[in-house]
Amino acid sequence: MGSFSIWHWLIVLVIVMLVFGTKKLRNMGGDLGGAVKGFKDGMKEGAASGSNADKKVEDGETAKVGQTIDVKAEEKSKV
Repeated sequence: MGSFSIWHWLIVLVIVMLVFGTKKLRNMGGDLGGAVKGFKDGMKEGAASGSNADKKVEDGETAKVGQTIDVKAEEKSKV
């Protein structure tokens, strides 16, 4: 009773196709595939340039990735 058979999944597939239509499902699949491909490309670019990349710091300074930046903490004045 807890697992679904192939017939259950076929009925669900037919209902989804009737509700959305095949063209809309094809477009959604293409959009999802493009998003996954873009994500993978972004991860590859980030990994390739990650070791030598510079990060911008608030004051306009640049810091190498993994470099520690010393800052001075100041207390807020109470008004």
